[in-house]
Amino acid sequence: MWVKNCWYVAAWDHELLGDTLLARTVLGEPLLLYRRGDGTPVALENRCPHRLAPLSMGRREGDAIRCMYHGLRFEPDGRCIEIPGQPEIPAKMCARSYPVVERDRWLWVWMGDPARADDSRIPATPTLKHPQWRYRPGYMHYQADYLLICDNLLDFSHLSYVHEKTLGGSPNIAQVRPTIDRIDDGLAVTRHVDDTVPAPYHQRLGNFSGPVNRRFAYEFLLPGILLLHARVKPAHTAEDDLTGALQFDSCQALTPETETTTHYFFMQAHGFRQDDATITEAIYQSLCTAFEEDRRIIEAQQRMLLAAPPRDMHGIVADKALAMFRRLVAQRVQAEQTAPA
Repeated sequence: MWVKNCWYVAAWDHELLGDTLLARTVLGEPLLLYRRGDGTPVALENRCPHRLAPLSMGRREGDAIRCMYHGLRFEPDGRCIEIPGQPEIPAKMCARSYPVVERDRWLWVWMGDPARADDSRIPATPTLKHPQWRYRPGYMHYQADYLLICDNLLDFSHLSYVHEKTLGGSPNIAQVRPTIDRIDDGLAVTRHVDDTVPAPYHQRLGNFSGPVNRRFAYEFLLPGILLLHARVKPAHTAEDDLTGALQFDSCQALTPETETTTHYFFMQAHGFRQDDATITEAIYQSLCTAFEEDRRIIEAQQRMLLAAPPRDMHGIVADKALAMFRRLVAQRVQAEQTAPA
């Protein structure tokens, strides 16, 4: 169940350096990502229309790509401009091109109707290039439906259990109900967890001497973009007193590869001790450890869904945000399917 007329993150900027030809599947479609000589990104169908050989196994010739099976050459817009030994080029001998935009540090691709590709609809992610935030970019590949990962990110009560010894640290998180609001293209979720035990890695970073207040505030936008602002500060202090506080900003993007596999792009930036590279690395490693905990249980969930006869999942109160988001996705998919051509 995918929304087609939407911008999806296809790669980090550093994945396309120099003459790199990057093969990446998005919504079941094989893509070739590369850059023109001026650095502008290109997204083509990663199939030569002649014998369907991957163009990612070809070579750059200027801004064009030559298929290294029978030598056909394609422009960045997908037009075939050369067939060795054949002067006539049939109009159907072309590869589909996709709108692609580089914004901050992510490359976004539009998988639907190209005429509707409006780059003003790309969510703002200024932290990805903000000079006052430090982070290390991350990527994971999931053997799971992207909606299962959306479910996970829309219900932070799992932090108390899945991440008991990493990001969680306290059952208080699961006991607090968040505030959930409908916004354009998604949801806004806020959860205040007061007078609680700091997570183990927060304790290492902040050396807290007592309980803390934790605040999670994020937007979760179509197709699966998390924009999180998180804070940990000593308990029993004024709301605007940030003395000793740890502040984090996170951008995460889920991009379906197939119906049961997902690309996961993520970062968590810190707004404190920005000149300390060891802090940046420690946060990244802690995040990877925690996200492996997520991946382990979500992939196990996916295996159960595939192996067992279909059966209903029974909801609880904590499912409110994820249920709202799944309804939004279903509504957008239905709207696309019923819209006139």
